[in-house]
Amino acid sequence: MVKFFGNLHLVLVAGLVLALLVIFAVPVNTTLEQGVLRWLHLFFGITWIGLLYYFNFVQIPTMPKIPAELKPGVSKHIAPSALFFFRWGAALTVLTGLIIAWRAQYLVEALTLAQGFLLIGIGMWLALIMAFNVWFVIWPNQKKALGIVPAEDAVKAKAATTAMMFSRTNTILSIPMLYCMINFNGG
Repeated sequence: MVKFFGNLHLVLVAGLVLALLVIFAVPVNTTLEQGVLRWLHLFFGITWIGLLYYFNFVQIPTMPKIPAELKPGVSKHIAPSALFFFRWGAALTVLTGLIIAWRAQYLVEALTLAQGFLLIGIGMWLALIMAFNVWFVIWPNQKKALGIVPAEDAVKAKAATTAMMFSRTNTILSIPMLYCMINFNGG
């Protein structure tokens, strides 16, 4: 059992197999496609926002307390791996969300904040802003701060501050975004 639970890929495959059993064994009030898309959207969203909260609630406040000789363990190994899942969680959350809205025929109404779609539209715009921040502000700055791309010490420090500020911005935006997403009843 230790070998099984020690292998993340096997655990994920087992979870997927169990999910497929539930998907095909228990009827739901939606199409299979819609149900799978919503499930994937939620899975990727949990990955994205879970890592956002990990960075903001755990890693950022804890790093100043870590002895200097131990910091490379985080900055060279943990943070780059977490940032990989963070960025792709963001991209896949947005992609599946847009597909859901398009398939349910409310994408344009939501993005234009039309009556009846204001709540989901606000949530979608907040998520789009957050994903933009992840890919075009946080990630490029984290690459400098973590030494993934070469940068002078002053540039690294400024990049770390910028990444932190935009990560905290995403934390702020995530709170109303989650409310909007959970409370929209359309599609």
